[in-house]
Amino acid sequence: MQYVAPIAVGLLYALVMSLVREPHRRRLNAVMVAGAGAAYLSGGGLGGWEFAFTAVLTYVAFRGLESWTWIGVGWLLHTVWDVVHHIKGNPIIPFAHTSSLGCAVCDPVIALWCLRGGPSLTEWVRARRGARHRQHGPATEADRDRDEAGRGGAATAASPPAG
Repeated sequence: MQYVAPIAVGLLYALVMSLVREPHRRRLNAVMVAGAGAAYLSGGGLGGWEFAFTAVLTYVAFRGLESWTWIGVGWLLHTVWDVVHHIKGNPIIPFAHTSSLGCAVCDPVIALWCLRGGPSLTEWVRARRGARHRQHGPATEADRDRDEAGRGGAATAASPPAG
């Protein structure tokens, strides 16, 4: 569960973000990765390096305002920072000792989604359902009736040609 839950969180993040339309989705994700860069500032345990990392991720997030690739790179950088904190620093959630490890598992899921261009997962699911519907035909009689109505109905196919 220590690894499954963070993967699920990453997928849920991508799914919820899919509800935001482009270009707002990309810009919101740039802001999110900038915020992730500052997550350890209040007690990450690495002193001045916390500020240096925040500055680097702020630059990456700024570039991400116009590029999904930069946002994905930002999440991968944050993954490395999570691993460093899990091994040497303080956890991202003070009372959850393995929280940085969980974040290090979750972040690459988000990064992969970003590196693919942050596609809408809801549209992808709809497209797959539509393809399956076309491949296997309508699932119910109501679906069949709706399909026929969209093509002019069953009566049109049986009607004699005009002319």
